[in-house]
Amino acid sequence: MDKLKQLETYASVATRGSLTAAAKAEGVAPAIIGRRLDALEARLGVKLMVRTTRRITLTHEGSAFLEDCNRLLTDLANAEASVSAGGVKASGHLRITAPAGFGRRHVAPLVPHFRELHPEVTISLNLSDRVVDVAGEGYDCAVRVGDLPDSSLVSVRLAENRRLCVATPRYLQHHGKPQTPADLVRFDCLTLSSDASQTRGWAFAVPGDNGETTITHLRPGGPLDCTDGQVLHEWCLAGYGIAWRSTWEVEADIAQGRLVSVLDDFAAPPNGIFALFPQRKHLALRVRLWIDFLKHEYARPEFWKS
Repeated sequence: MDKLKQLETYASVATRGSLTAAAKAEGVAPAIIGRRLDALEARLGVKLMVRTTRRITLTHEGSAFLEDCNRLLTDLANAEASVSAGGVKASGHLRITAPAGFGRRHVAPLVPHFRELHPEVTISLNLSDRVVDVAGEGYDCAVRVGDLPDSSLVSVRLAENRRLCVATPRYLQHHGKPQTPADLVRFDCLTLSSDASQTRGWAFAVPGDNGETTITHLRPGGPLDCTDGQVLHEWCLAGYGIAWRSTWEVEADIAQGRLVSVLDDFAAPPNGIFALFPQRKHLALRVRLWIDFLKHEYARPEFWKS
């Protein structure tokens, strides 16, 4: 029992980032949490974490041990739940990450609903446009939009995503509609700044002389650019020009008539919206259920138009 309590305490402190938070969650004094960690490190003969008054940092051995602890605790919880009257129940702490713009709009609103279905799961959501090291930083699952780089992570495709050229009906009424991508030079294009992550420009599927379609990238210019995609979206809604945005961002605006898509015949093939998670022999039940929940929600066409 003492060994199990030490493992549970270590996982709680590592997940919550402080002895105080772990002690508060368990309803004990921080000194008790500290003594358990000291006993665990003494028993193992290795330093698992570096503790200061400001932060807790896992050592290399501590990070590896945390993954094993979480797996063991999850397996134990699932084994107990499988023979209980209520059947298998998800429990434990779920750490997820997503891009800031997409996450605010299409991940964050789902988190409370997921927890209503699984009240024994606690959740931490990180929203960042930085490419998070999922395994190295201890995340259970990441949501990513677009083409995926080669990695050791396992990916599950959750939904399709297209990029569209959009503008307000009023802007198009005053300036006309581009008929081909080359026409964009005559329009006010709202683009990401050169130091933003979108370096290849706007992608279009253009028929070639041989009848085959090739993907062409253009970098149209305009009087306004910004490093933040949300700002470009707001400028577009205000009628300042044409923007190249993802369907997850503008589909509701199109459905409600605030924006109109143009150059649809030249739209590039869709990329995907993915869930990524570290390669593990046994995926925690809470992670499997979270991914299934996202797939179910994203499969509903009305989800993107709401």
